[in-house]
Amino acid sequence: MIGLGNIARSMIELCWREGGGRVALVGVLVRAPRAAEAEAWLGGRAPVTTSVPDLLAVRPDIVAECAGHAALKVFGEPVLEAGCDLVTLASGAFSDRAFEARMRALSRERGRRILVPSGAIVGIDGLAAARHGGLTRVVYSGTKPVNAWRGTAAETAVDLDGLTEPATFFEGSAREASSRYPMNANVTATVALAGIGFDETRVRLIADPAARGNLHALDYEGAFGHARIEIQGRPSPTNPKTSMLTAFSLWRTLIDEAGAAIRVG
Repeated sequence: MIGLGNIARSMIELCWREGGGRVALVGVLVRAPRAAEAEAWLGGRAPVTTSVPDLLAVRPDIVAECAGHAALKVFGEPVLEAGCDLVTLASGAFSDRAFEARMRALSRERGRRILVPSGAIVGIDGLAAARHGGLTRVVYSGTKPVNAWRGTAAETAVDLDGLTEPATFFEGSAREASSRYPMNANVTATVALAGIGFDETRVRLIADPAARGNLHALDYEGAFGHARIEIQGRPSPTNPKTSMLTAFSLWRTLIDEAGAAIRVG
């Protein structure tokens, strides 16, 4: 595991509760100033390290990256080089064309996989399937409470404190959304990777002062027909920028990799 923030802790708790010997946590990588805190939280149930070589020395089968775009760009290539599969929620990092190209090439060269969970949205499996028949339009709309957009570029695009009704503050490509709103819009990158790419996928981001949760809407059409999917997700109680479903999605990916008897989706 790389990182020990809210998503990582939720996933680890699921591992302890539901792992049943199929998934075991063999090490956690954190920044040096956070090592003591990490050791206290883990309570000796997994070793804590502050260097990638030490983490990889325990020879994990798969590394789960839960520390964001910057961490994926620093640690993603060494993980693949070491012969480990990589699961990451920081799909927005792939909006960087050069980084995406390097990671794809390294994945092929080393015979390792990069797994991107569906995260906070549903319907990704259908979108990925529809791509093979040809997609003509993919639009993602993300509506979140005002507090979820604080500390982001939305603060300069709209008066968050003065809103009395929903306001669309961003419309553009998934590439731009993933780059400008990395803490809130990774889901746009996941949609782009599953569908028609970063430049063709359209994105709308909305701040709603009356919203009680995060509303994700995915609308796509092509040779298969037309689909519109909405999910009213509850934000994490400890981080309003993240949906609760995100950690569940990561855990589901790891359980499937451990060898589910029947794998759906």
